[in-house]
Amino acid sequence: MVNVMNKHSKVNRLRQIIAIDKDLETILNLPKSLEEKRFLLRRHLSELLITVFDESQRLPPLEWIVCRDAIWVLRNILAPRSEELSGFSLLSYVDTLLNSTTSAGLQPVSSAFLAELEHLLKGCTGNSGIYKEKPPAFLSHSGRRAAKMRSTDLSRMARNSAHAMSRYCSGLDNDLQRQQSLNKQAIQNHFGITDLEWNDWRWHTRNIIRHPETMGQLVNLSPGEAGAIAKAKKNHIPFGITPYYLSLMDPENNKTWDRALRAQVIPPADYVDQMIEYRQNDECSMDFMFENDTSPIDGITRRYPNIVILKPLLTCPQICVYCQRNWQIEDVYSEGAALGKKKLDRALRWIEERPEINEVLITGGDPLLLADEQLESILTRLARMNHILRIRIGTRTLVTLPQRITETLVQIIARIQEPGRREIVVVTHFEHPTEITPEAMRAVQKFRLSGIGVYNQLVFTYYNSRRFEAAALRQKLRLIGVTPYYTFNTKGKKETDSYRVPIARLLQEQQEEARLLPGTVRTDEIVFNVPRLGKNYLRAAQNRDIIAILPDGRRVYEFHPWEKKLALVDTYIYTDVSIYDYLQRLKADGEKIKDYETIWYYY
Repeated sequence: MVNVMNKHSKVNRLRQIIAIDKDLETILNLPKSLEEKRFLLRRHLSELLITVFDESQRLPPLEWIVCRDAIWVLRNILAPRSEELSGFSLLSYVDTLLNSTTSAGLQPVSSAFLAELEHLLKGCTGNSGIYKEKPPAFLSHSGRRAAKMRSTDLSRMARNSAHAMSRYCSGLDNDLQRQQSLNKQAIQNHFGITDLEWNDWRWHTRNIIRHPETMGQLVNLSPGEAGAIAKAKKNHIPFGITPYYLSLMDPENNKTWDRALRAQVIPPADYVDQMIEYRQNDECSMDFMFENDTSPIDGITRRYPNIVILKPLLTCPQICVYCQRNWQIEDVYSEGAALGKKKLDRALRWIEERPEINEVLITGGDPLLLADEQLESILTRLARMNHILRIRIGTRTLVTLPQRITETLVQIIARIQEPGRREIVVVTHFEHPTEITPEAMRAVQKFRLSGIGVYNQLVFTYYNSRRFEAAALRQKLRLIGVTPYYTFNTKGKKETDSYRVPIARLLQEQQEEARLLPGTVRTDEIVFNVPRLGKNYLRAAQNRDIIAILPDGRRVYEFHPWEKKLALVDTYIYTDVSIYDYLQRLKADGEKIKDYETIWYYY
């Protein structure tokens, strides 16, 4: 998607951008060595930063913050250490483009790169222009008059955010309920079943839809979708969807309200091709999070001092395309996916022998695919360990197979909870408001009525990243009894590049959209999962630095491990998605890019 300009126009545009900061322009045009220019540029930025602090009244407060942060980012990018870590020198690249007679071997300049540099320099000079509104009128008044004027402003903000959230359908909306009811009836007719079978979770697992021919008989598939599914099946790449989840889709495939649902389970062609390439390369590891390096014994992953992950089952009723463990999962609801009695026993004994561990996350795969007796055995064994204070169950069955949440299952889980002694928590993955259906709500309420908390982990992908889309999800989740818990940056795996969103968009969403929701609704933390080490909280700016902007416009980040105050652990270098490309993609999908214009100034 990167738009590469011709050589003449790109240099001219670059010169225009450099001229935003006249001192910087002068330095770059001096007949001096690269290191001399580096020294002068860093001194210039230091002086600029001092000026910003000494003359803080020169800029409005929010513009002052943008200016301060932009200067800091550019200073960091110019540091030799940053160049060494990222493998790219912005200074050398720009200097060559401006002053060299030849650019042979140089990566071409993209529109994405020029956009990043332009916004960065505008920020450094206090000219971002993103705060166009005048100070609110109520600041010039006091007392009741000020209060009334302020209330009017707040009402305008509330109406605007409510209007933005109303764009996104919920599975609780009457119109969508009617459509999904018709879909359900069509699927029941296709299989020749009644509500009795439909309400039995085992019927759904026996009839998981695994082939494009079957799926195409029930919902319209585009040629691209059908081709990608067929190619995935031919090459043994997991694909499957429960009849229930299929009933949530638009049978006409109008690419509107169900686009997020389809994106979760229908693999794109580039994903399938990349997975095939991985599997043909014996030296390629798909273990993106390096779980092999954090697994001291089969079935166990450990990244934190007090918490351990137990994986008794490595399969699900359907597989998310962006699944973290797609390298481990052989197929949807596959035979032989269980850990095995001996290995499971060793894993539980391993936890029992380590009293410093006080919390266990049971995940996989989806552990609620286990039979009731198997799950009860695991929970009972953990409950006998006096040092275990909390058991989390990671499951998506509330979303993909709510029929699984039976009264018997809930009673088994609830019996293990002991107030004041041991907590049981269910953690799930609702990704879009269209997944919030009456069936899902009833499943959640069964847990809630038994005193078990239900929390949500949102994977922030392109398909739920539009303005106020995640905010609409949070609002609906709270209404059915689910607490927003984490919002995850999509893993930076090559096969899921089309799902990734710039880090700046997560920050923007939290600070401009989620911020307008009540505190009881915006309870989730935005996090970046660092391979080997675990969660890095994006709200904490001191946990990361931008160290480069590449010619294709992608930012390079250095993430600092959470152990940085405890041990000498390497930092993690991450190349992000281009903001420019992301915005162009939104524009092609009908979004107004102006609504996202502040994104450039989130670092």
